[in-house]
Amino acid sequence: MLYLHGGPGGSLGRGGYRKRHDPSRFLIIGLDQRGCGKSTPIVQDDLDHLSENTTRALIQDIEAVRQHLGIEEWIVTGVSWGSTLALAYAREHPTRVLGIALVAVTTSSREEIQWITEDVGRIFPEAWADFAEAANAEPEERVIDAYARRLAGHDREDARRAALSWDRWESTHVSLDPNWLPGPLFEDEQERMTFALLVTHYWANDGFLVEGQELIPRIHELNGIPAYLIHGRRDVSGPVVTAWRLHQGWNSSRLIVIEDEGHGGPSSIAALTQAVEDIAALL
Repeated sequence: MLYLHGGPGGSLGRGGYRKRHDPSRFLIIGLDQRGCGKSTPIVQDDLDHLSENTTRALIQDIEAVRQHLGIEEWIVTGVSWGSTLALAYAREHPTRVLGIALVAVTTSSREEIQWITEDVGRIFPEAWADFAEAANAEPEERVIDAYARRLAGHDREDARRAALSWDRWESTHVSLDPNWLPGPLFEDEQERMTFALLVTHYWANDGFLVEGQELIPRIHELNGIPAYLIHGRRDVSGPVVTAWRLHQGWNSSRLIVIEDEGHGGPSSIAALTQAVEDIAALL
């Protein structure tokens, strides 16, 4: 089974994902996605090749790992951005996917990105006003585009300031999550810079899923692949409507709403573990 981490720009961390499944039954595979985690070069040290870091490139990386390990088919799991990547991969390589299990489901659509970077400011107007002002946007420039431009710019001190502002905003819109703890999202500067740079790069480009590549309108193409869509009812950052819309067009999917959690959490992860077991039982 394959685990895809969140972000874009997150990482496998200390490998806790491996503890969710029985290693005597599953070959558990994870990869730090291009430019982040333990992948090299790290994105801020390779800005000249930032344009090559796309969803299609990540799909190619996943396929390279599969082929390298000699795996014919696998169960694909993902959390948050990892769910977007899992869906995009499955649509590109459906014959390689035995089943899909996702937590904190996203598709990186323009609507979702508009919500998390601007519209959710209706709930946090004070913080969003500071976030928008700190973007230093040019006339007619979207907030997300301003942050993406500055984080990828040659002025790395300005990029650090932008990353700090981005981190404060991320920490704000997740603050209604029952499992939220006060403080910055990332204490480590390199992790903070990596996350902010990659997430804004992908979101400014609608996850590189445009011009007929959007996920929800074509989700019926995955009918027949068993899937579990696990989402917290209290997820303010990514409302459950995305998972629900996917489920409406995906006959072989099951929607599991965790009523007392937000953007992931222990009950969601427990449901992910069970979903992988349930998929395996079908094989």
